[in-house]
Amino acid sequence: MPSTFTAVSYAETLSPEALEEVRVVLVDHGYTIASERRENHTGFEAVVRELGSLNPSGTSDAQAAARLARVRKAIAAAGAQDVSTAIVPDSLRSAARKFIIMDVDSTLIQQEVIELLAAHAGTEAEVAKVTASAMRGELDFAESLHHRVATLAGLPESVLAEVGAKIKLSVGAERLVSHAKAAGHVVAAVSGGFSQILAPLAERLGLDHALANDLEIVDGHLTGKVSGAVVDRATKAAKLREWSAEAGISPGACMALGDGANDLDMMAAAALGVAFNAQPAVREAADAQINMPNLDIALALANIPDV
Repeated sequence: MPSTFTAVSYAETLSPEALEEVRVVLVDHGYTIASERRENHTGFEAVVRELGSLNPSGTSDAQAAARLARVRKAIAAAGAQDVSTAIVPDSLRSAARKFIIMDVDSTLIQQEVIELLAAHAGTEAEVAKVTASAMRGELDFAESLHHRVATLAGLPESVLAEVGAKIKLSVGAERLVSHAKAAGHVVAAVSGGFSQILAPLAERLGLDHALANDLEIVDGHLTGKVSGAVVDRATKAAKLREWSAEAGISPGACMALGDGANDLDMMAAAALGVAFNAQPAVREAADAQINMPNLDIALALANIPDV
């Protein structure tokens, strides 16, 4: 029976008890385990199980999707909190070319850039509070962005270089991009943050595509406005579809990673939407979770060698 999904369990250390608990959930939801292997990666262990299905003939796509959602929810609720299991479509894992798209702030990088900028304006606490609400989905993202950017009015353009120098990539970010590109895949970043920060970072990493908001600058100072349309959750999903289509890569070979509510449309448009150290509502909606500060796990999920 052909496998259509692969279960990838990962943690710093995988105990036999946790793996058995995952196996029981899979079997209880009608999946068979066609093969199993253990992998050692940078900073974590993984067990990869290729799954077969006991779907009776005549099962509709909607019924199969509903069962997949149920098993993902059951696995997320089971076992130790430090062990995660992703049920990954083989359309992604086996694709000759894959498309990987990431959020930037708190995903590709460790910080929220607007909070670093707000520290220069003395509005960091206010901005951090609004950012947190927006990432939880409690505020309209575009409105929240305009509110936060307005607090930056009057800052000298030079703060952008200062903040850019403070950016720290997430653990595994450079390896994720370099190994994916070396294997012939397409890697992109799309951000509700700012192009003045993302553009040099994208050039440094060699990203194939990058998009963020443009901070308006007049006479060497930030005006407190952004130029053009805001890069919001709808834009992120649209860019996934546009850029992957340009590369000739089907939606079934796309993976999207993000941490906030404004990433949910992008994650839903991908074959695998991954919540990276995300807000609870985002973890609940995602296909998979990475709850360790390590983007190397995304390589294991997409079946991209990390050596």
